[in-house]
Amino acid sequence: MAELGPLLEVVLGGLMSGVLYALVALGFVLIFKASGVFNFAQGAMVLFAALSLVRLAEWLPFPLAFLLTIVIMTAVAWAIERLVLRPLVGQHGLILFMATIGVTFFLDGFGQTIWGSNVYQLDLGLAGPLVLALSIFFHSTKIGRALRAVADDHQAAQSVGIPLNRIWLIVWSTAGIVALVAGMAWGSKLGVQFSLSLIALKALPVLILGGLTSIPGAIVGGLIVGAGEKLAEFYIGPSIGGGIEYWFAYVLALAVLLVRPQGLFGEKIIERV
Repeated sequence: MAELGPLLEVVLGGLMSGVLYALVALGFVLIFKASGVFNFAQGAMVLFAALSLVRLAEWLPFPLAFLLTIVIMTAVAWAIERLVLRPLVGQHGLILFMATIGVTFFLDGFGQTIWGSNVYQLDLGLAGPLVLALSIFFHSTKIGRALRAVADDHQAAQSVGIPLNRIWLIVWSTAGIVALVAGMAWGSKLGVQFSLSLIALKALPVLILGGLTSIPGAIVGGLIVGAGEKLAEFYIGPSIGGGIEYWFAYVLALAVLLVRPQGLFGEKIIERV
């Protein structure tokens, strides 16, 4: 019983980290499902959103800074979709992926040029409530269900009269708002700094585990990765010198790829020759 307390603390800490991983992964899934684009710039969008919010909050009341940051992230998402990706419609997926890498470096540099490159504190203490609020929005509100429906099946959305370009714009704007929520949560935990853009790399094993096309998979995958890496560090780390949580998720993702390449919840792709 004496060991149950530390173990419970490790599991809860891992689950919270997993929820934060899932927030970033959710942005990837929304865009990939709607447009087939793997948006490597999602991590940079998280950093840009967090920087915008924390610097605006220095001059404005927080609620106003939050609303203004939503407008900014919607504009950023709109610009990426309209100026970068729309001209590349019909190109190979690798070209679109490379375009998002270019967007990543642009947003990293542009954000720090405008807002600065220091470490800024964002003390909200609201990471859990933010995730809960986002989940309620997507699952319980009319707008949230509509956005999920658009991301889940954009062909069906087109069949009821929603143009494809508008679908892309809606989903990219939603991904920008998700990036803001993720930036608030991660910024509150780590401070708003350049390393926030690198959390996209930690979301990759979450995507592989849950599946690139599954919103529930992003959440479940995040929880598995978060809890798994903490438990591995707790039980195995001391015997090998620690540091296991930095690579555990990638080994787990590799194992899943070998057994189920589409992930636990992803759609199996069948190619006919």
